[in-house]
Amino acid sequence: MIDRAKVQELVERLQETEAELYRELRDEKERVTCDFAEERIGLWEYIRRGKIRYGISAPIIYAMIIPAVILDLCVTIYQATCFPLYGIPKVRRRDYIAIDRHRLPYLNALQKLNCVYCGYFNGLIDYVREIASRTEQFWCPIRHARRIKGVPSRYWHFLRYGDGKDLNKRWKKLRQEVIEDSDEMSRGFR
Repeated sequence: MIDRAKVQELVERLQETEAELYRELRDEKERVTCDFAEERIGLWEYIRRGKIRYGISAPIIYAMIIPAVILDLCVTIYQATCFPLYGIPKVRRRDYIAIDRHRLPYLNALQKLNCVYCGYFNGLIDYVREIASRTEQFWCPIRHARRIKGVPSRYWHFLRYGDGKDLNKRWKKLRQEVIEDSDEMSRGFR
């Protein structure tokens, strides 16, 4: 039998550890003193030095922006339409998608483009995941039978697989929690 209090304690410790990591990384920014101008590689030199196989894969990588933008649009419409109906607080897109590395002066134009692409794409995945996680908690807050990697922050609050005791009562409680605490539950993971 799983000790719910122990699970809650572990989740809280994980959130505290991640918050501490972010504080440390925030402080790290102030300690950077390197002169990156010497490290900069011009655009044409960067392309010339690149491997041909990277260039061949570029159209495939960049083509993925099309399904990403469609996913972004669909999930944003879903959230804007359904979350108010369910009473679930909306996920703030700007909390997940950060496009700022293109301002770094030591990157050339292609590196900046790649940084914009990765910041958008990876942030989008996190944004979608949070929307899906809130939806899952509202409609089906049951953990899986097997272990899975990279679970959303609220996953450990879900009901154990196979534990149907007081299912409707606990399900309603979890549904109410996602309505009241969506930002609170994910705050430690930013």
